[in-house]
Amino acid sequence: MDLRYFAWLRERIGTGHEVVETQATTVAELIEELKTRSDAHAFALSDLKSVRAAVDQQLVSFDASLEGAREVALFPPMTGG
Repeated sequence: MDLRYFAWLRERIGTGHEVVETQATTVAELIEELKTRSDAHAFALSDLKSVRAAVDQQLVSFDASLEGAREVALFPPMTGG
């Protein structure tokens, strides 16, 4: 599965893209797996109030299914202006 990180998540993790194999069935499970990958992942994903997710370019909640997903993007909340 392709993972994309944006804004300060990309900076804290140290990459904007990685490919992972996962047994996670939801976004929340995937995030828990990612936290174990490195201290940088754990730090970046420590406060999920500041993180949003999209599966295959559709904004989703953390309990969203990953069945058939090709891409997950994680990013801070967006603001308009």
